[in-house]
Amino acid sequence: MDFNLFMGDISESARNEIREAGFTELKTPDEVKESLEQEGTTLVMVNSTCGCAGGVARPAAASAIHYDKRPDQLVTVFAGQDREATETARQYFEGFAPSSPSFALLKDGKIIDMVERHEIEGHSPVSVVQRLQQLFEEHCEEL
Repeated sequence: MDFNLFMGDISESARNEIREAGFTELKTPDEVKESLEQEGTTLVMVNSTCGCAGGVARPAAASAIHYDKRPDQLVTVFAGQDREATETARQYFEGFAPSSPSFALLKDGKIIDMVERHEIEGHSPVSVVQRLQQLFEEHCEEL
């Protein structure tokens, strides 16, 4: 099997999974800037092809948003695939090292907090859902 074809299938599957959960995919630096500089709260999922993204982060993202309080905007960038968009998004995550998969919660374009890879890898989807919903409870409006 052609490795590039195989990786393309994996990354497309990962993209579809998070889009189907309701996240808007940002593929360019301009899309990232336009989206992250909007007023209100934004959850950014830094997607990846690793096992903890597929086994924990994406399922947690899909579940966590079914909550009374939720970010105004749900977006995603794909680390290792859309490099410039991911690098631009990470410029907004001041004080946090690059990490994927991860989640960043922003308000009015400013970082509030992150759920980094070390809080995802080796953890259950349920614990990540609880962490995200704790952030939503503290910083988001009721829908």
